[in-house]
Amino acid sequence: MAAPTSRKFLGRPSLPERTFVIDALRTETVGGVLLLVAAIVALILANTPLSGVYGDIRDFSFGPQALHLHLSVASWATDGLLTIFFFVAGIELKRELVAGELRDPRTAALPVIAAVCGMAVPALVYVTVSASGGGSLKGWAVPTATDIAFALAVLAVIGTALPAALRAFLLTLAVVDDLGAILIIAIFFTQHINLIALGLSLAALALFWLLHHKGVRTAWIYLPLAVVTWALMHASGVHATISGVAMGLMLRCTVRDGEERSPAERIEHRMRPVSAGVAVPLFALFAAGVPLSGDAVADVFTRPETLGVALGLVVGKAIGVFGGSWCAARFTRAELNEDLAWADVFAVATLAGIGFTVSLLIGELAFPGDPTLAGEIKAAVLIGSLTAALFAGVLLKLRNTKYQRLCQEEERDEDMDGIPDVYELDSPEYHLRMAAIHEAKAAEHRRLAEVAAANDSGDDGPA
Repeated sequence: MAAPTSRKFLGRPSLPERTFVIDALRTETVGGVLLLVAAIVALILANTPLSGVYGDIRDFSFGPQALHLHLSVASWATDGLLTIFFFVAGIELKRELVAGELRDPRTAALPVIAAVCGMAVPALVYVTVSASGGGSLKGWAVPTATDIAFALAVLAVIGTALPAALRAFLLTLAVVDDLGAILIIAIFFTQHINLIALGLSLAALALFWLLHHKGVRTAWIYLPLAVVTWALMHASGVHATISGVAMGLMLRCTVRDGEERSPAERIEHRMRPVSAGVAVPLFALFAAGVPLSGDAVADVFTRPETLGVALGLVVGKAIGVFGGSWCAARFTRAELNEDLAWADVFAVATLAGIGFTVSLLIGELAFPGDPTLAGEIKAAVLIGSLTAALFAGVLLKLRNTKYQRLCQEEERDEDMDGIPDVYELDSPEYHLRMAAIHEAKAAEHRRLAEVAAANDSGDDGPA
């Protein structure tokens, strides 16, 4: 019986996967910078004399009461704008399951195990800390989320060029993490269900699926249908963002004859900038504005619930993602990419402790009747995310020279055909092109040598 072959952990992704990751993370990085700016603006507004105006705007309510949509501006941002974010997350998840890292169970095992452990350990840290201090256990899910946009913004700020393998791992980890957050919101934060509204919402989703798979491409049909689906889901008692995930998962990710791109890829290309550049930053503008007085910051480290959130993000995420990755690699006989080290995995695991957007959302859902504690939980999310970002920045900066060398190797395209050379080493055509390029260079150098020799002969002649 042949010995089982080992697989590569954090090996170089395929060219299509690499292209998708680079395009996706480029948008997310820009969105992450806007997210940082929005969060800073929110904190300034909440901690200056403008806090009254900021609070009035955030609490201003509008919308039809009969449809259960008379909501505050903050609630519109949470339930409405974040639906766009989760819609894109649903498309990402569908693409990963159909054509990405999650399509092969053997390849998917490592990031899935890492993500699951990266959610379970922070929850365990929160429960342990909160229970030992006599605090509430309702916030156990707050430190389980990873904010990919915020994490990439940190990378953009510190100038770290992560190799494609680490970037793909981070994106896949975030996609699985988003799925876990979706399930947590749907299962644990749905209390009262209006079965009629839920049934009508599911019927609208079925109509959405039918029209899509019949090939209908008219936007003016889908936009009203999406709004109706969202409104019915909101009225049902299930969190409205679930409708966005469901619609994202229904999009077709395969390419048919005559199509250059699948509908999912085409729609994601249009919606990702809206999500990363508009929806998430606006949510942060109204969700991150919490008072950060000396007493409020001190309470984060003395109150069991807030300390559990902060430690869950900083310690729990790092231990969970790294431990899950190591155990998965150990027991599936996967070998770590020889160009990388386990220190790189730990740095990415620490980076996963930046839990901003979804953590803020779950913090609001976990303590709806206690706005004071909900605000302190938000402060804990901010402090924990900032601490994780600082630790990750230091760890990644220590390896930045190594990362830059790897990225240069991955980007090199000496034959200038638009495809990195590392993906063409097994192609005879590539080597023939390179031979022609080198022969042309050699011929040019021979010509220059002849010119130089002729000039030398002329210089040696009589004056």
